[in-house]
Amino acid sequence: MSRPFEVPAAGRTLKLGGRPWLMGVVNASPESFSDGALVGTTDAQLAHAAQLLDEGADIIDVGGESAITNREPLPIAAEIDRVVPVIDRITRELGALVSVDTYKPEVAEAAVAAGAVLVNDVSGLRDPRLADVCARTGAALVLMHTRAAPKHRLQDPALYPDVTRDVVTFLADRMRLAVDRGVPEEALILDPGPDFSKTPGQTIEVLRHLSDLHQLGRPLLMAVSRKDFIGALTDRRPNRRLAGTLAAIGYCADAGGHLLRVHDVGAVREYLTVRAALLGELAVDPSLALDESLRHERRKPDQPG
Repeated sequence: MSRPFEVPAAGRTLKLGGRPWLMGVVNASPESFSDGALVGTTDAQLAHAAQLLDEGADIIDVGGESAITNREPLPIAAEIDRVVPVIDRITRELGALVSVDTYKPEVAEAAVAAGAVLVNDVSGLRDPRLADVCARTGAALVLMHTRAAPKHRLQDPALYPDVTRDVVTFLADRMRLAVDRGVPEEALILDPGPDFSKTPGQTIEVLRHLSDLHQLGRPLLMAVSRKDFIGALTDRRPNRRLAGTLAAIGYCADAGGHLLRVHDVGAVREYLTVRAALLGELAVDPSLALDESLRHERRKPDQPG
């Protein structure tokens, strides 16, 4: 169970704490490493968001530019064209909370105007004007640790004398910068940045010491779904990393993560439901019973008995 926080977010309040919130991922970026081939049209992205909400997502994270490093950064206008129609429709037609995954102030401004309440910045506030946008609009801001510029890959086993200390020091500095630019500290969420400017081993080291990040006094966003460190441990490609992702999710929940950014919302929700019941965090009716229709698999007509 995580410490409670109330995060102001563009006129809304994100009440975090207790059970982790699930942040479902909607990619508007065909180049995405994980599910770019499935991006499709705005209608398809809206349908995907509706499915994630039905599966239990608390907030939808819309991104228009993948972090993949073998492509040039997307022009600002092109990224706006990708994310704004999706955000507008998700908020208007589905009534969902939406965050925008961007490091570009102009994109953030357009996204918040379209209805986003949270800016998920994977650059570590490399452009301080992004904080200005959040200060002006009231949007909440995710600050992520990274030492690499956007769209650049940095994998150096010797980069950090102490990677956890670097994460804590960096995020504390970014918090001060954001507050100096007018963002209320209460509107900040922190992300240790798994895989970003970190080898798999460095990512694992940081995740082993999440208690150090809690000392900064802000809620934690844990973006571990399908990440490289899981693939390195299991020898699996992104879409085959669900089992490893669930293990990481359980660990992050134990370690006090507040938001879990995930692709497989339904599977994660089921995992967390069973986990919470067994831990006594979820009340279970003594009369709980399995619906008879779910007791056996249905056989196809031509399938032998």
